[in-house]
Amino acid sequence: MSSPVSLDHLADIMALLRDRERGCPWDVEQTFASIAPHTVEEAYEVLSAIDDGEPDAIKDELGDLLLQVVFHARIAEESALFALPDVIAAICDKLVRRHPHVFGEQKVKDSRDQLVNWENVKEGERNGGAPVSALDGVAKALPALLRAAKLQKRAARVGFDWTDPIDVFAKIHEEIEEIATEVRAAAPKDRLEDEIGDVLFAVANLARKLDVDPEQALRRTNDKFESRFHFIEQELEKAGKPIKESSLDEMEELWQKAKGRERTGVPS
Repeated sequence: MSSPVSLDHLADIMALLRDRERGCPWDVEQTFASIAPHTVEEAYEVLSAIDDGEPDAIKDELGDLLLQVVFHARIAEESALFALPDVIAAICDKLVRRHPHVFGEQKVKDSRDQLVNWENVKEGERNGGAPVSALDGVAKALPALLRAAKLQKRAARVGFDWTDPIDVFAKIHEEIEEIATEVRAAAPKDRLEDEIGDVLFAVANLARKLDVDPEQALRRTNDKFESRFHFIEQELEKAGKPIKESSLDEMEELWQKAKGRERTGVPS
């Protein structure tokens, strides 16, 4: 085998795991589709490690994610579709192609200018130079909130956008009132789903206009909720009172206390 620190060594290990005679039964059974959820999960594990700020965890999770790339490439190689070197060659070619200011003669003023250039190159790659749709290429498998923001960015590039973030507030209020109307009318679930989706889409648009990543914003709120709720549980446990026997007013009082501790820099 190759050097233990080379990508080839990892590819050799995966080839052995996929060997029908000597390999691992589980690895042999896998397909593109069956391991796709694991690929997504590993990407989120990398994100979680980054959020935690733990270098060793980031290293481990990046290794898990790299394994997913090698796994997919091995499955493809067995079907004579492509192999790991083809994957590497494709991304190398793409990086050179999308950085003409580094590998060519094009000039860019700053990172914002480069982002515009990057999107223009991508658009040409998607359409082969022929315009089809400004929304082409936004993956359906993305988390819905992230996909909403990407769709909105694409539409904004061709002028379909609000001028001022304040203008989005009216749309959010309008969508919220439409939910209230449907609730008062005891609308079926699919109607409520439509209206709630419209509110989330409008909020994602506001985040985009304010240059806020809606996925990151919601992750922070999830963490905040978790921290405050744990504080409620801990305080009730100290008082010897089961949470199921506590009133909403008692829990709300502790919730506000947790918020106050955050404002003063004391962790919940």
